[in-house]
Order: sequence, then structure tokens, then C-alpha cells
Amino acid sequence: MSDLTLYTYWRSTAAYRVRIALALKGLETTMIPVNLLMGHQRADDFVQTNPQRMVPVLEAHGVRLTQSLAILDYLEAIYPSPSLLPSHPLQAARVREIAQLIACDIHPLNVPRVTTYLTEHFGMNEAQKLAWMRHWMHEGLSALESLLAASQADGFCVGQSPTIADCCLIPLLYSARRFGVPLENFTHALRVEQHCENLDGFIRAKPERQSDAV
Repeated sequence: MSDLTLYTYWRSTAAYRVRIALALKGLETTMIPVNLLMGHQRADDFVQTNPQRMVPVLEAHGVRLTQSLAILDYLEAIYPSPSLLPSHPLQAARVREIAQLIACDIHPLNVPRVTTYLTEHFGMNEAQKLAWMRHWMHEGLSALESLLAASQADGFCVGQSPTIADCCLIPLLYSARRFGVPLENFTHALRVEQHCENLDGFIRAKPERQSDAV
């Protein structure tokens, strides 16, 4: 039995970030699927696990952590090799800058609880909600592309090896394609993706390779 347990959902981009990090670090992890479409996150037992009714949740060494960026920081601190954070302070700050832009600014505007609220309280139909998601993803990706143009080196977001920033970027691109966001102009982001896509950690974390994928 692994010391690490991750509550996950195959199509959750937040959980996808954590799966990449776990795989890159070679950490054996017990995966517990939580079907968000079927509302399993609202079941009493899971609400006790995470009152926010969200994934991911990591159980490790007797503690329970939510929020993907907090989990990534914890994994980096407890399992520092291979490192997903540069040792140089400015590069480390760039990694966090990119990760937070994705996880804190782009992703929250496109999650199901937000789009459901848009329907229930503002009467948006599916086409309007899709336009909303595409708009905010495109806005965020445009800003991200400028950051990558300034920081990219050797194919990764920052530096010469995968970092937490790459763990966040690859799921974002997956989500953007899912919702039909045109990506051809985001050449730096696509170059990073191309560099990452053949690495084993990224391959094993892919949504379609998860046990709960449908």
C-alpha cells in the first residue's frame, strides 16, 4: 500500500497537474477516482474529506491536503529529487508566476461550478457558456504566451528540466483543446508541450490513461 493517496478525476485539470508531478517524481500513489459528473464530490464521506467538494485531495503521512499548488509545493519539499523547482530564486519565482496564472486566474473561470451558476442564475445556454470559457482561456493563454517568450529555455517553461509550471501548462492545453480554443498562435506554449509529451511522467498522467477514463 502506498504512503500517498490521491483523490482524482480523470478529466480534472487540477488533479492532472498533481498526477504529472507524482509521475515525474516516480512516487507510487493509490488513486481514488471521484466522479465529478455523477456528483460523487457531494457525497457525505467525500465532503468530510474535502468540504470544498473538489479534487485533488492528497493524503500523505497522516495529513490531508487540498489545492493543487499547495500539494505540488508539499511534494517538492518532501520529495525534492528530481526537483520541479529551480534553485535560482528568480527562476523559481517565474515558475510560480506561470503556475499561479494558470491555476488562479485562468482555471477558476471555467470550472463546472462556475458554468453551472451561469446557467442557473443568468440563464446562459450551452453556446454562451462555451463562448465564456473560450474567451477567458484565450485571454489567459495570451498573457501566458508573453511570459513564456521571456522565460522559456531548452523547451520547458523555465530552465532545462520540467517544473511545476510545466505540470500546470500541459493540463491547460488539454482543457483548451477540449473546449475548442484555437491554439495555433501560442507557439511557445505548443513548443513546451511538444517537448514534454514524450516524457514518461507526462505520458502516465494523461487523462485517457487513468482507470476512471470513459
